[in-house]
Amino acid sequence: MATASRSLQCEHGLRRQSIVESVLREVFQGRLKAGAHLVTQDLAHQFGVSHTPIREALIFLSGIGIIDLVPNRGAIVRRVAARDIREVCQVRRALECQAVRSACGKIDGVELTALASEFRKLKNVRVPRLETVVRARSLDSRLHDLIAAQCGNAFLAHELGRLKTLFRAFRDVAWEHQEAKQDFARVTVEAHEHLAIVEKLLAGDRRGASQAMAGHIISGGKYWSRAVSRFTSAKPKPPSLFPPKG
Repeated sequence: MATASRSLQCEHGLRRQSIVESVLREVFQGRLKAGAHLVTQDLAHQFGVSHTPIREALIFLSGIGIIDLVPNRGAIVRRVAARDIREVCQVRRALECQAVRSACGKIDGVELTALASEFRKLKNVRVPRLETVVRARSLDSRLHDLIAAQCGNAFLAHELGRLKTLFRAFRDVAWEHQEAKQDFARVTVEAHEHLAIVEKLLAGDRRGASQAMAGHIISGGKYWSRAVSRFTSAKPKPPSLFPPKG
């Protein structure tokens, strides 16, 4: 019975995650415009689920700043601008740099060596194809998840886990933009960046690993900003994703 219960919880969590990722894609690709209303009943019908995972997904999306939950009006999509992505990346840089400093010396060398080999292969790909992009995404997730898991700080790992859905939605929309253009230069760029991080980790160089991670996050943020803003820019502009408070 306990096994069945865990299975149901897992399925429920996967449904919620799938809904979150689907809404993020719709927003970042410009199909869900700023100011659009998300109706729980409509979403439940669309995804073929009960209202519970829909409500949980909307709460999660509100928590990462993608929608507003307004009393008597429901869920409303916020605007995503280049400035918002830059601010998200500033937070990501602080978290990831701390994580990589803390994880340095704790990650299994065999795992790092295997990752280094994979990134060297990507770096040397002369004519990237769609399957190369899929592999690059997988390796990107693998490295960042490994660092978070070995950082030794449960709260930091949890926060990175909470935000990685947002980070990876930015990443995937940017990659899809490149796929549409058949320009895969980013594969080589990211392979260089990831390899630099892994090599510093293998050398036990905490400062170097942090600097390599910072450069990687800054580079990715610029890239994400251009790609996502292309889809989401619209006039007139609704309130920003993260308005100043006070």
